Amino acid sequence: MKTAEIRSKFLNFFQSKDHTIVKSSSLIPANDPTLLFTNSGMVQFKDVFTGKDTRPYKRATTAQRSLRAGGKHNDLENVGYTARHHTFFEMLGNFSFGDYFKESAISYAWELLTTVYMLPKEKLWVTVYFEDDEAYNIWKDKIGVPAERIIRIGDNKGARYASDNFWQMADTGPCGPCSEIFYDHGPDVWGGPPGSPEEDGDRYIEIWNLVFMQFERDKEGVLHPLPHPCVDTGMGLERIAAVLQHVHSNYEIDLFQNLIKAAARETNTSDLSNNSLKVIADHTRACSFMIVDGVIPGNEGRGYVLRRIIRRALRHGYQLGQTKPFFNKLVADLVVQMGEAYPELAEQQERVVAVLKLEEERFQATLEKGMKILEENLEGLKKGGVLDGKTVFTLYDTYGFPFDLTADICRERGVEVDEKGFEAAMEHQRETARASGKFKTHQSLSYSGQHTDFQGYVSLETESKILAIYVEGVSVAEAAEGQEVVLVLDQTPFYAESGGQVGDAGALTGYGNAVEVHDTQKITANVFGHYGTVTLGQIKVGDKVQAHVNVQRRQSITRNHSATHLMHKALRQVLGGHVQQKGSLVDAEKTRFDFSHDAPVTPAQIAEVEAIVNAEVLANTEVHAQMMSFDDAVAGGAMALFGEKYGDEVRVLDIGFSRELCGGVHVKRTGDIGLFKIVSEGGIASGIRRVEAVTGLNALQWVHQLNDSVNKTAALLKAPPADLYERSKLAQEQTRQLEKELEHTKEKLAVALASDLASQAKDIKGTKVLVTSLKDADTKFLRDIVPQLKDRLQSGIVVLAAEVDGKASVAVGVTNDKTAQVKAGELVAFISEKLGGKGGGRPDMAMGGGVQLDALPDALAAVPAWIDAKL
Repeated sequence: MKTAEIRSKFLNFFQSKDHTIVKSSSLIPANDPTLLFTNSGMVQFKDVFTGKDTRPYKRATTAQRSLRAGGKHNDLENVGYTARHHTFFEMLGNFSFGDYFKESAISYAWELLTTVYMLPKEKLWVTVYFEDDEAYNIWKDKIGVPAERIIRIGDNKGARYASDNFWQMADTGPCGPCSEIFYDHGPDVWGGPPGSPEEDGDRYIEIWNLVFMQFERDKEGVLHPLPHPCVDTGMGLERIAAVLQHVHSNYEIDLFQNLIKAAARETNTSDLSNNSLKVIADHTRACSFMIVDGVIPGNEGRGYVLRRIIRRALRHGYQLGQTKPFFNKLVADLVVQMGEAYPELAEQQERVVAVLKLEEERFQATLEKGMKILEENLEGLKKGGVLDGKTVFTLYDTYGFPFDLTADICRERGVEVDEKGFEAAMEHQRETARASGKFKTHQSLSYSGQHTDFQGYVSLETESKILAIYVEGVSVAEAAEGQEVVLVLDQTPFYAESGGQVGDAGALTGYGNAVEVHDTQKITANVFGHYGTVTLGQIKVGDKVQAHVNVQRRQSITRNHSATHLMHKALRQVLGGHVQQKGSLVDAEKTRFDFSHDAPVTPAQIAEVEAIVNAEVLANTEVHAQMMSFDDAVAGGAMALFGEKYGDEVRVLDIGFSRELCGGVHVKRTGDIGLFKIVSEGGIASGIRRVEAVTGLNALQWVHQLNDSVNKTAALLKAPPADLYERSKLAQEQTRQLEKELEHTKEKLAVALASDLASQAKDIKGTKVLVTSLKDADTKFLRDIVPQLKDRLQSGIVVLAAEVDGKASVAVGVTNDKTAQVKAGELVAFISEKLGGKGGGRPDMAMGGGVQLDALPDALAAVPAWIDAKL
């Protein structure tokens, strides 16, 4: 049974059991700052399980793409070395939200495995939590599994409920026992059943985990029965495919075999069992889907995870002898294998290829050099030796080798890595990355009362009742003047931040009291938190207040938000259908819009986008919003942003020629937007561009500022504004001519200086050696004069230094007849180290330097002895 058929049969089976097939969510968790990547099927339902969100269905089934290659859940180092570890994998799951429970979940699992997948019943073993008599009896009495194949697993991790068969979302919150299903590969494979001393063997393989969310765990660790128990199950597609295809390794299933053959084709490898091919095949899936979901190679966060996976794949290609870009060519093969199940992969194939190819080309230039340095340092180390942290840092800092890539290579050689030394060298960079990479979340509040009725689509003012008050995150009955509060109202005109649009601000006024609201955030999907300060009197739970949105601010926000929709559509028309939104921020000042595109947007294209948007504005068409089912909306042409969370019922917004799914607030007619102007465009990551635009009075202000700047510049150049371009062009040409004359003068000085300096060379063992420091020289001058001095000496060594911008700069030249004994790169590295810096280059020419300028005299004084030892 092929992998695609296994996936399809799973989903169809549960659909026949009244489950809604829910599409896989993005690898980037929506509104979940606790996870770097989606790592299981339950992630997209997390808020449903905790009660913060509701869905129109009680039963769901998914094939969820997942990733474990960063943060707490990281399997990267095992990929390619074991039979069942992957970075990217698919998790098949079925879920019950307060509907069916243990008996149905167990019955469904057994029916699917034994009647649909036709697994022999005698091959299946199960585990239960040792106190879960209910699950045990269901397996034994209703399913008919013999007692000897039902294993009770106790608290085997040193604490109460700390068991492989007791699941919990966190230290507090939903939790409960679980029941795992194992497949017995037979006595020919070593290993024992779960719970035995030999359980780590490969004979008994876990294929499915049924989690029964039965309790709520409080801060004291006490379990309280949930009023509506839930079910969360997970079965790895690759694992069940291996069982059904009668192989012992996930890498032997049809999907991986096809990718491994493709990797072998692109690396000219004949041995299909080579572990490097497994790594490349696995990483092809992970990198492609990460890019599809908007991740771009970078130096921190998710981008860094992607970059190190790509570079790990390239290193394995290099190990197989492939020194040219190859990794991007495997995307087409992946689309053949998985494009039908995930259409977004096929739709973005060209973009995925482009991003991978660019990253390959960037790294390929340094991979060979870095590998050579690593090989040289590993050559003298025996198994059990340690690679010093300084070398590891150099590989990272100079050649872009992530630490774990170096560690991966060392592990293959049986060599340890000096991690402490590396960490010491990296401390500043790590601290900076950690500070900038932290996820920021709004205050977490515990609220379980009435939902907020949002009236802000039709009104900017409501009469509301205060349902809850929070001070410093704690629920209180009242708050006094001057206190910072978060308020929950029964109804509100305030829009809570969502979909890139900032939250509303305004005021709440009552009888003798007032609150200035400076932000509105969602506490849960249907509960709004009004963040503000009590500015008058005292407020209490139950008070009636008049809620007033800041009208001018709201109008500015709506203009910018509506313009964003028009701009998105215009960008797709001008640049192409590959343009997809990758992030946005809409506030009262501007709209900031990130989108996928692999080249700068030209001024002509920007002008065309502006013309299209302003034409829609001038048309002054009415804006319409309506609620409909998600499927009907998409069928009707509405654009859904991949990775966003949408329910079955969605709000469809028609603005001019644009139709998108959007829950934000907008203008009533396109003419309300006023003037639209793009004020900046640039790249923020490989394949991602960012534009910022202004509308209405903000656009008018921008035009006034530009006009003022033009007039001031015209006055400075003593030219009419209309002649400003020609006058600026003339001034630039005059400047270039002066620069050429200056350069020519410098060249004459260099020739004269070279003649004088050459006469100062000393003799060391029959070799002419010039070591000197120059005044008023820059790095370029040093680089240019060294070849002249080498020509003058004909045979010899030149070392020149100068103070440049408060630092020491060093240039070293060695004539060709002396490079066998003295290499310029080694000599400049020796000098640079004494200066607290680094340097390198070719054997005949090298540059370097350092920050310790006062050490320069001693560093130059040490050169003759160093040269003498080499000659």
